[in-house]
Amino acid sequence: MKHTFLKDCTGVILAGGENKRMPVLKGFIEVEGKKIIERNVKTLKQLFKEVFIVTNQPELYVHLGVPLLGDAHNTRGPMTGVFTALLNASHEWIFVSACDMPFIRPALIRYMADERYTPACLDIIKKSSAGSFDAVSGEGIYHAVVPLIHYKAEPLFAFYSNKIMGSLERFVLSGKKSIKDFLLNHDKRVKYITSECIKGADPEARSFINLNTPEDIELYLSPRDRSKFKKSVARRKTCSGLEQRN
Repeated sequence: MKHTFLKDCTGVILAGGENKRMPVLKGFIEVEGKKIIERNVKTLKQLFKEVFIVTNQPELYVHLGVPLLGDAHNTRGPMTGVFTALLNASHEWIFVSACDMPFIRPALIRYMADERYTPACLDIIKKSSAGSFDAVSGEGIYHAVVPLIHYKAEPLFAFYSNKIMGSLERFVLSGKKSIKDFLLNHDKRVKYITSECIKGADPEARSFINLNTPEDIELYLSPRDRSKFKKSVARRKTCSGLEQRN
């Protein structure tokens, strides 16, 4: 099948993060016969000529056949991953997704790509003194396109321009870790897209489902996939017990 690529953009998967609440690596959870990381690599390859994974555990992903990049700075968190991706991408723009989102939709990614250059449902968002979101109209080229689902920003399913690299690096090196704070507190042009705007491309907003806990597995996966997950956890516990005895 021939695909029409988004020519000015690189596709990126962030495969960092700690599995504090999940007993297995989230990207390796099987959904509909494929591991999440495999599903997402396949989806991004349909959209972008250049695709890579940012990870500090490259040995886990070498079989996927895409470039693997370690964090550019010795600081943990998704902001470092976004900066690393911008630093290494061949294009001005990157699209970033997390490794634990099993249902990302190509149609939504294409829609968001178009929104970089068109008027938004909700343009620049700034944080008010009360901590709520206020809309401020804006024109021209944006530096980021971020979904705002039920008033919650989704910065790990978003487009970023390399125009934010300088301020993002300073933010990372200052020790701050919240990418949402970076977007809200910096004078960059951020286009937020609301739930209403994305309905045509992803009516149920399933692209934003992420599997962070065993409870998420029960909530979002099919009975067959839930059963596979439980068996995987049981095998892991058995192997761990054998290692401890030895």
